[in-house]
Amino acid sequence: GINAEYMGVSKSNLKYMYWNMNQQLAHHTVNGCNMNRGDMLASGTISGPTPDSYGSMLELAWKGTKPLRMPDGTERRFILDGDTVVMRGFGLRNGVRIGFGEVRSTVLPSK
Repeated sequence: GINAEYMGVSKSNLKYMYWNMNQQLAHHTVNGCNMNRGDMLASGTISGPTPDSYGSMLELAWKGTKPLRMPDGTERRFILDGDTVVMRGFGLRNGVRIGFGEVRSTVLPSK
């Protein structure tokens, strides 16, 4: 079960992408990858210009040198076995917000 409070650690924005999705699709296909209707592309890590918008634990904890303090007093330098990671996203334009739901997964120990 969940034994710690939720803590938001990052909030970024697609506007910080170096390559837009059209450019990523072009790069993907020009290298011989067949794309079909329904295929999904992911942006990968999106890091913003400030520490609260960094896109990975490596950046957020500055390679483990600046641990994040959790609400229960523990610290995280990296994601640990048993941690639950939640990602949420939405699009906002002209005052209209469209949510993309939530992705949630708990890190399991390696075998």
